[in-house]
Amino acid sequence: MSEDKLELHQDLINDLKGDLGDPNFDFIFKQKTSHLSKPDQFLLKMEMTRLSQPVARFIDLRGQVSGDVKPYEHDGKQHFMDDLAISVFEREVAQHGGYTMAVYEAVMHTDNNYKVMQKNAQDKEDVKPEVVYEHEAQLIRFASYESRIEERMNYSIKITVELKSGTTIPASTSDISLSGAKIKLGKNYHVQAKNVITLRLVGLEQDFELGLKEGIQYEVVAVEESSADYNYVRLKRTFVENNSGFDEFLESFIHGNKRRYKINLDNTMDAVVCKGYEQYYLPRVSSLFVFFSRINNMLLPSMTLTNENNAFINYYFEDERKTSCLYSIFHNKRLQKMLLQSAPVKEAYCYTFTHSNNGKIYFYSAFDWELDQRPELKNLFLGFGSEKESWRVFKVQLMPSHHEDAFIPLSLPKSAGKNVEKLNKRPPPRAQGMIQPVHHLMLLTEITTAEHKSHCNKLSYPQESINRLKEFGHGKSKNPPHLEKVALEYVNLRSHKRFLYRTGTTLHISDTLSVSGNTRDFSVMGLQIEVEQAVDVTKGDLVTLDLPDLQKITKQHVLSGLRYEIMAVSKSKTIINLKVKQVAGGTHTAMEFFTALIENNKDKLQPSEEAPKIPGLSTALRNMVTKSICQLPLYLHKKSSHMEIGAVGHGLYPSPLHNILLPHLVHHNGQELLFPGKLFPSNYIADPLSELLREKSRQDKPLRFTLFIHFDEKQINEPNHGVKSQCIPFGEPIEQLFLFAKKALKNGMLFICHLYVSKTGRPDMDHLANELRYVSHYALHKAKGLEEALWSVNGVCDVVDVTDVMMPVLDLEPHMIERMQQRKKEWLTKHF
Repeated sequence: MSEDKLELHQDLINDLKGDLGDPNFDFIFKQKTSHLSKPDQFLLKMEMTRLSQPVARFIDLRGQVSGDVKPYEHDGKQHFMDDLAISVFEREVAQHGGYTMAVYEAVMHTDNNYKVMQKNAQDKEDVKPEVVYEHEAQLIRFASYESRIEERMNYSIKITVELKSGTTIPASTSDISLSGAKIKLGKNYHVQAKNVITLRLVGLEQDFELGLKEGIQYEVVAVEESSADYNYVRLKRTFVENNSGFDEFLESFIHGNKRRYKINLDNTMDAVVCKGYEQYYLPRVSSLFVFFSRINNMLLPSMTLTNENNAFINYYFEDERKTSCLYSIFHNKRLQKMLLQSAPVKEAYCYTFTHSNNGKIYFYSAFDWELDQRPELKNLFLGFGSEKESWRVFKVQLMPSHHEDAFIPLSLPKSAGKNVEKLNKRPPPRAQGMIQPVHHLMLLTEITTAEHKSHCNKLSYPQESINRLKEFGHGKSKNPPHLEKVALEYVNLRSHKRFLYRTGTTLHISDTLSVSGNTRDFSVMGLQIEVEQAVDVTKGDLVTLDLPDLQKITKQHVLSGLRYEIMAVSKSKTIINLKVKQVAGGTHTAMEFFTALIENNKDKLQPSEEAPKIPGLSTALRNMVTKSICQLPLYLHKKSSHMEIGAVGHGLYPSPLHNILLPHLVHHNGQELLFPGKLFPSNYIADPLSELLREKSRQDKPLRFTLFIHFDEKQINEPNHGVKSQCIPFGEPIEQLFLFAKKALKNGMLFICHLYVSKTGRPDMDHLANELRYVSHYALHKAKGLEEALWSVNGVCDVVDVTDVMMPVLDLEPHMIERMQQRKKEWLTKHF
């Protein structure tokens, strides 16, 4: 069939589309096509038949249109569309009498669809194609893998293709499946997505009677460049032939020859890579995931998903009853205010502190916009609150979340084994009941800095007005809503489970120096303690420890003078990780005591990494998070003796930083842009970042850096793409970046970011086992290559934009800040 003819009669086709669904369509069709030849009439008739076919495709426009996408149900099937798409859908369904291919295509081609907008802009301005940057850094699109319902076989046979001109040309297949194919086509023959072409399987017809007098009709899905002479054209069948005999033959032929000709593994390999990077990132995220459910027409926090790096945020918001106060701080009124923002990801900053009275903990909080609306209380809240030890600043990011995203099937065809269908089960009923009302996902990132706290400390306020802070206080509910704390399930990298427990300690650093403190958690092999004052100790030092409070509950063990080795020390020198120091061949009193303590109090102790209470819930929430990533994850790969950014994460909601940094991160200078060599001490002979991470353990808290980015859109075509940066380790004086910031305000845009760099452990191969097993079954060398690539990941970096909260600290001229913010607003409006 000639696509050339379809293009020639496109106006007529659009006219006929308006008549589809009319009971007298056949009569109308004859009238409107009476001037055409019989072959052309037949061609248009088949196109109308295709458009009239009922479809069961799931429509998901999230990230594909400029409108605000929301769930929409039709005939028991959940779709995700914006208001424009919904109006088109309902109009077309009414016209065609049901959900047909014509309805689907109309919805996918609305004016606010990004692909449509881009194509229109290219057609109008004849712009050059976007530059594709090639480098080792790989772009990882989170949750972009798809389940394949059937196997594709790498099979090259001779075929003939009928193209636009009606000319029949020789070609060959690259792979083939029951419902699709990939063919090798010469560069001098041009086809585009949506073109309809016809294939004759000459190579098969020489040996088999296929009964295909008119060939097989396919639609072009995409064209991929292969070499200077050939393109690969991906095709999907339209099934207009309705030839069950050929379908059965092809399915049997593929199954019988897949060992001989090999199965195409591209889809599964892409899934292994993508899932591998996801499982590295989520356990190291420093932001707490809070899920909000709609209950009685109100949004309430219902679940949190925690890991080792973000659990401290969850504990911060607990009061003396161990009850979470998130419900009172992020209440419905504040959330509704945030939801009025036009951006897909709603952002704000939250300032909090606590006050203790009669053994009870009370929270005080204010959002940035609330303080801006109450200027007479702003200095009072910031000035008084920042004097508290409990003072914290959080970045708040709120975005839609849907329970349908909890199910991510394996990227394997059903024919891959009996277990595939068994493993591709949706969340269990109890977990499904928990996620069903989920409506939004919030990310809470703790961004407190000494510079910001110092800035707030300098604000003056009238002492007599302190009572007015009651406006920002939160009371206690007798029956607070239940918040389910769910630990992220991933490979257990610890040999002993840790338990949260607070008890008094005395740390003896030398014969003359001792400091008091408290435990934060313990295991059989070690402790984490927090001391009252900074101490000058380093990794590898030997110390002794007394546990006076625990000594009161045991006479069997002497809990003083316990020998420990320091494994890690926080930058503030107040949080210390300790490991028991055993004498060769001897026992350790602490190990014996804590073993007995754990054994006798299993029901009372709270695990640091909580065991799953509801089967399948952690996996469901993990999938929902994966579908809604809005941060900028970077992956640090170990290459010989140095470290480099080997991959960049890209979620459903890319940030402005993606737009600015991606051209650099896929070039060799990207490493220097974020982690300049001068950032590190001169005694690092090899790659400084590699050396720094080597000194850390996976259990250590993330390394933090402050990054200033100067982006000048006017210089985007220059060698540095208009981007300059300066970076300092977290805690260093920020004043040294003042001149850099001033230049950025003068002629560009300033972005201030926090970098959170975590050392990774081994990859969680159990998470990838099924896909890897399938790949190794057909191509063992490819499976080993995938594993080696994942094992090379040594660190993960999260980039968090904190510009708005840090800008006041720089003490720059307000008019310069205002002009820069206006330039940034115009740029964001144009690109997002």
